[in-house]
Amino acid sequence: MCGIVAYVGGRPAAPLLVEGLRRLEYRGYDSAGLGVIQGGKIATRKCAGRIDALAARLAEYPVSGTVGISHTRWATHGPPTDANSHPHFDASGRIAVVHNGVIENCAELKRLLEGRGHAFASETDTEALARLIGEFYTEAGEKGEAAFLIALRAALRRVVGAYGLAVLCADCPDTVFGARRGSPLVVGLGRGEHFLASDVNAVVAHTRDVIYLGDGDLVALRADGFEAARLDEREAKIEVHRIEHDAGAAEKGEFAHFMLKEIFEQPQTLRNALRGRFNTEDATSVLGGLNMTAHELRRVDRIQMAACGTSWHAGLLGGMWIEEFARIPCEVDYASEFRYRNPPLGSGTLFVAITQSGETADTLAALREAKRKGARALGICNVVGSSIAREADGGIYLHAGPEVGVASTKAFTSQVVVLALLALHLGRLHHLSALEGARLLRELEAMPGKIERVLARSEEIRRIAARYKDAASFLFLGRRFNHPVALEGALKLKEISYIHAEGYPAAEMKHGPIALVDEKTPSVFLCPRDGMYEKILSNLEEVRARRGPVIAVATEGDDDLAKKADAVIEIPEAPDPLVPLLGNVALQLLAYHTAVALGRDVDRPRNLAKSVTVE
Repeated sequence: MCGIVAYVGGRPAAPLLVEGLRRLEYRGYDSAGLGVIQGGKIATRKCAGRIDALAARLAEYPVSGTVGISHTRWATHGPPTDANSHPHFDASGRIAVVHNGVIENCAELKRLLEGRGHAFASETDTEALARLIGEFYTEAGEKGEAAFLIALRAALRRVVGAYGLAVLCADCPDTVFGARRGSPLVVGLGRGEHFLASDVNAVVAHTRDVIYLGDGDLVALRADGFEAARLDEREAKIEVHRIEHDAGAAEKGEFAHFMLKEIFEQPQTLRNALRGRFNTEDATSVLGGLNMTAHELRRVDRIQMAACGTSWHAGLLGGMWIEEFARIPCEVDYASEFRYRNPPLGSGTLFVAITQSGETADTLAALREAKRKGARALGICNVVGSSIAREADGGIYLHAGPEVGVASTKAFTSQVVVLALLALHLGRLHHLSALEGARLLRELEAMPGKIERVLARSEEIRRIAARYKDAASFLFLGRRFNHPVALEGALKLKEISYIHAEGYPAAEMKHGPIALVDEKTPSVFLCPRDGMYEKILSNLEEVRARRGPVIAVATEGDDDLAKKADAVIEIPEAPDPLVPLLGNVALQLLAYHTAVALGRDVDRPRNLAKSVTVE
């Protein structure tokens, strides 16, 4: 959600800011703007719409300067309009703010400021913050960086909510100020220049050395250095990280869309997730990042997972595996709901937070709540240095590389594989035999090659998508291990094609959803030759009896099923627990090709954001 890029150095700022914003387009946005120190004042250009519109405005009305801030906005307070676009100013017009997050006590702050004579130019919460900073700065009676930092601290102490900020003050023309609580910010370290951004992808073309700011950190960046401290004026913990991927990793290359590129990257990202994590001698996995001894893991008597969206579906599948292999009870919560109920979390509970970005607000809050109640917390995420990676007691990185498409594909598959490794590890510490552990390792090792065989059917799946693209609604149905993938397949179709879709356990269809079945509503059945094959065939026949079109995801060579379905997508044979990995890739392609056939903006679907950093 939203994007921040700021620059201070010796080069013209505006082109660098626009370039950085383009690298953050995948996060989702509806307006864009920038502010640059020019002639002792802050010159701004901003507008609703795409970055191309901002670039066109800059071409017509250029700005010059080497210090600036910029922003892409995903609307929360107020619709996407020029007036609501960032940056926003204080009453003097000499302080400009761009902001990710939500100021929860915005209404209270606005009433306070209106009582002091302020007239707001926008509907945003950000303008209230900018004006509050200006109030404290005016009250200080002095000018310059020291006085401004005092005012910034005073304003932020009045704020309730989440923020990632980049701020300019015309009285400090050589400095960019940043502050973070809940919404990510990263400092990019260059030679004679520095960057501030909400995502490393914005700065990776210029530097590979970054500092991930922690909650409560403030920073003042200048071309020749920076200073960082805590909001409470204690020393900030600063650690420089080296970005693993280069700028090319976030380019589409030969693919029409980032989403398609990332679908086709999955064989390699799975190899990355598995590399170095096999212990064939003991028929188990190696997960050193857990930071738990075998004795501590054996004492775990319950696992509680929390996640959102696609990550929640990964958790459902991982929970099934943990119960199957390790016989440990596992509960999977929506992170947003976990925060507001009161689950029992004893000393024997292991809490697992699952998130691609490591910054999902609800998942981070759930992790903090679990730790507060005494549970040991693990994080499964893709971003080194993210909030969840830092705050968890241990964890597992996905090593999937940057995922640019808003609809998660390769990160989901890597999450699932990592959860399989965790389930195997716990299983071998409990009841899983060495023979079964060795078999799972062999099958996991073979999975990238099998996914390549599914990807080879992309053209076949495109033809099926073209056939059913005009349907108003889809049902996705699976049983046991395939149920979470049915949910994920429905979500993918909804996200990028805007077709209504629902996922269910296939047997539950009779308890209501079968009322939706008609000649115009396709049902997508996940029916590989597994332990539930005969059961799901019965459910399929129920749809056929009501003349519902059937798309079957079937094991290669299943000629009998081919006679019963209107369309078939074949996947390789695999053990029951792992076959969902293959069905998932098939459904990703089905969603992608359907959306393309409908002319949708696949990488930037409407109303969605890549990283949801507000509640």
